[in-house]
Amino acid sequence: MSKKNKVEEMDEVINNTPVEQEENTSEETVVEELSVEEQLQEDLGKEKDKFLRLFAEFENYKKRTSKERMELFKTAGQEVIVSLLPILDDFDRAMKELSKSEDKEMFTGVELIQNKFKETLKVKGLQEITIKQGDAFDAEVHDAITQIPAPNKKLKGKIIDVVEKGFKLGDKIIRHPKVVVGN
Repeated sequence: MSKKNKVEEMDEVINNTPVEQEENTSEETVVEELSVEEQLQEDLGKEKDKFLRLFAEFENYKKRTSKERMELFKTAGQEVIVSLLPILDDFDRAMKELSKSEDKEMFTGVELIQNKFKETLKVKGLQEITIKQGDAFDAEVHDAITQIPAPNKKLKGKIIDVVEKGFKLGDKIIRHPKVVVGN
C-alpha cells in the first residue's frame, strides 16, 4: 500500500469515527428533545386547564354580580316604600271615616290623592297581597296575630279577619299580612 492510500484510509477512519459519535450524540439529543418537548406539551396542557378554569370562574363571577345588581335595582327603593306603607294604611282608615261624612267633594278629593299614591307605588313594583275571609292560612305568607274560635266548622284553620294588609315588592314579601285565624 502506498502512503497515499494509507493516509486516505486513516482520514476515512478518523472521519467515520467522529461521525458515528455525532450520530450517537444526536440520537441522545433527539431523546432529550422529545422528553423536553413532552414536558413542554404537558406544561402547556396544565396552563390551558388553569386558563379554562379561571375563565369559567370569571364568567360565573360576572353572572353572579349581574344577578345581584339586577336584584338591587329591583329592590333599591324598598326602604322608602316600606316607610310609606303606614301612610297607605292611614289613607285607608281616613277613607273609611270620610265615607261616613256627608261632604262628598272632600271624599272624592282624598280618594283621587289616594288612587294617585297607590298607582305611583304600583309603578314602582308594589303589589297588595289579596286576602279575604275563608282563605287558607299559610304560615309562609300570612302572619297570624291571634286565634279565635271559628264561627263555623268551615272557617276552622282559615282566615277570619285581616287586621293589616300585606304587600310584595316584585316577588319579595316586604310586609306579611296580619290575620286572625279560626281554631
